[in-house]
Amino acid sequence: MTRTPLVLTLAMALSLTACGTQESTADGAAATPTASAVDESARPAALAVSSEIGELELTTVVTGLAFPWGLAFLPDGRMLVTERIGQLRIATADGTLSAPLAGVPAVVAEGQGGLLDVALSPDFGNDGLVYLSYAEPGEGALAGTAVARGRLQGEALVDVEVIFRQEPKLETRHHFGSRLVFDRDGHLFITMGDRGVRPTAQDLSSHMGTVARVFPDGRVPADNPFVGRDDAQPQTWSYGHRNQQGAALNPWTGALWTHEHGPRGGDEINIPQPGRNYGWPIVTHGINYDGTPIPEAVGREKEGMEPPHHVWEVSPGVSGMAFYDHARVPGWQRSLFIGALATRELIRLQLDGDAIVHEERLLGDLRERIRDVRVGPDGALYLLTDHPEGRILRLAPAGG
Repeated sequence: MTRTPLVLTLAMALSLTACGTQESTADGAAATPTASAVDESARPAALAVSSEIGELELTTVVTGLAFPWGLAFLPDGRMLVTERIGQLRIATADGTLSAPLAGVPAVVAEGQGGLLDVALSPDFGNDGLVYLSYAEPGEGALAGTAVARGRLQGEALVDVEVIFRQEPKLETRHHFGSRLVFDRDGHLFITMGDRGVRPTAQDLSSHMGTVARVFPDGRVPADNPFVGRDDAQPQTWSYGHRNQQGAALNPWTGALWTHEHGPRGGDEINIPQPGRNYGWPIVTHGINYDGTPIPEAVGREKEGMEPPHHVWEVSPGVSGMAFYDHARVPGWQRSLFIGALATRELIRLQLDGDAIVHEERLLGDLRERIRDVRVGPDGALYLLTDHPEGRILRLAPAGG
């Protein structure tokens, strides 16, 4: 397929404080020692947390993770957790942490790059497949977001294959995204950022700033909105996104929800629709970090571009996303939980249908950058802290 050339402009200088994340270059982080059960006497005591639904209890499940990024629960209750330095581990509820699993692809663990999200195949019970998104090295200094899958066998991934590669690869180390979500029909959604090169998010010949939609083996669904166009990538579902680090499937509607970092202000939630343009950098609620306007921006809205479903004028630095649909905590029903890197807290959004009607901020006193949030099979929330000695935390009603 012939595509129009991608016009790249690198005039914008982004610092690593972009999106409020202050990302560390993880290649200098110390790897965690090989597996052993955590010494219970060294485990931090449970912390009491006040909330609108009553007293909560925050406990540490695992410590010593090097910039943990993504979390997925295995059917037996164990957790797969990625470390941005390029390691995948298995953690248990009693604090046992495995050695790094073999078979993980090589990653570019620089800037905001590294090993990112992890997801299980919808048919994991039969195929044992684990999906990983990561910053993949290319020729020279090039890198790009990629997705690989492999079969979990003991403490290794085997038969690993790359099913998706962002095109083209760039030299920047910013805005790789990326989250992985399967829908009810088995399609895989992949969220990506603009790689710090703003105009790419409006160029359909690239994957930058897009949500991609593929089959589990990487094939392109025939009903994707840009299939057959010579000027567009066929995997693209929606475009005009800045840096998407949260995505989840709404359990009540089956729709994909995503969120993305604005620049200075303008973090937003979207419900991406096929073929729609979500505006970045033409429309935004944010400005440059030095206080100047985004050069391409024409305002907060423009005909033909979708407004955000929800926007924060002051950026929390959003990362990770989980809908709460477990019976354990009735007061959290119809809630959406989101981690915050910049404001260092956990955000709970109360939903009425798709409408966001209330916001609660939790764990602000902890002062931890929350990278990911998941609902565990026990109905508790499990959080990852973004730190060279990162933790898995468990948040649940007191006494449970």
